[in-house]
Amino acid sequence: MAKAPRVLGIVLAGGEGKRLMPLTVDRAKPAVPFGGSYRLIDFVLSNLVNAGYRNLCVLTQYKSHSLDRHVTLTWRMSTFLGNFVTCVPAQQRLGPQWYQGSADAIYQSMNLINDHKPDIIVVFGADHVYRMDASQMVAAHIEHGAGVTVAGIRVPRATASEFGVIKTADDGVTIAEFLEKPAEPPGLPDSPDETFASMGNYVFSADVLVDALRRDAENPASRHDMGGDIVPMLVAEGKANVYDFKDNDVPGALDRDRSYWRDVGSLDSYHEAHMDLVSIQPVFNLYNSDWPIFTSHPQLPGAKFTDDATVGESITCAGSIISGAVVDHSVLGANVLVSSGARIERSVIMDNCRIGANAVLRNVILDKNIVIPDGFQIGVDPELDRARGFVVSAGGVTVLGKDQVVTLDPT
Repeated sequence: MAKAPRVLGIVLAGGEGKRLMPLTVDRAKPAVPFGGSYRLIDFVLSNLVNAGYRNLCVLTQYKSHSLDRHVTLTWRMSTFLGNFVTCVPAQQRLGPQWYQGSADAIYQSMNLINDHKPDIIVVFGADHVYRMDASQMVAAHIEHGAGVTVAGIRVPRATASEFGVIKTADDGVTIAEFLEKPAEPPGLPDSPDETFASMGNYVFSADVLVDALRRDAENPASRHDMGGDIVPMLVAEGKANVYDFKDNDVPGALDRDRSYWRDVGSLDSYHEAHMDLVSIQPVFNLYNSDWPIFTSHPQLPGAKFTDDATVGESITCAGSIISGAVVDHSVLGANVLVSSGARIERSVIMDNCRIGANAVLRNVILDKNIVIPDGFQIGVDPELDRARGFVVSAGGVTVLGKDQVVTLDPT
């Protein structure tokens, strides 16, 4: 029997998340709460752990305390079997500078590779919402003998200019070009109206990655970015393949959420991804027990609904009390109190918020610990929200940051 390859997982979790402000004022993007119970990083870690990869290093940099604390307290693996999930902060091992890009983050953390001595290195991003069995991608990488395999998701050519896209050779596997937001995205050999968008997930043969990182570090013109520099270098050398995400078969996946992947890099995409969770047959199903998304849950009683509360197509987490209010197409985190007569529609309410009597929230994101006064309305009039100093996204979603104080309008 052939020996299984030794695999090291590296999760790139240093993202600043500027487009998610104010949700990232106090935390790195991978630490942003999602789906009521989770953090964004829980999705990639769950995917890797479910796939059998349990030697995982999480590279952090910006505002990392919340992320470090979550990973340390939640992702405790069995040391008896040599498993670990560990946060690795920027350490300036190669000189007095922080990470200059995602490739430089790994290069500055080369000690992790030297210590573990892997055959395969799985490099995944930390801020996407999806399910994926990474072991199937590793198997494809080994079968085709590539230096790097890039996960690609099929998107319509009409919208592909928003992504870094992959042009394949006629075999549909070899990457011919790696293009950053091209005006004319290439079609696929078997589907001319579709294009491969890069998912930001890579599988490398360890020796190929180490060599590429060293050469990239010596190039003063490089941005030291995985997708912008390392992958194009290997494409030019004929060492890069694409892995078609639609071929990934995750246990328990439904027809509707198979191949679901969402980049929640903007406030509108973050809000839309939550709306994907709440329908009777969700676009993305959190309730797949065959491929669970793991996290730590607070020690709170179950959610309670009193005084003829009406809750439709929503997720409500532990400790929350909905009292004589209406909640529709919304996600409520833990320990949220919604008072009598309040109405919440198409909104995301994070932990420990208090919604006053007869308040109205429509197309709103509330970060943690916010108190909404009785009768206050948010999201009903976006221009009024802007005048109050609230953030309003391009799509009309009103967003309040963690601990933001809401005061009654002067009359």
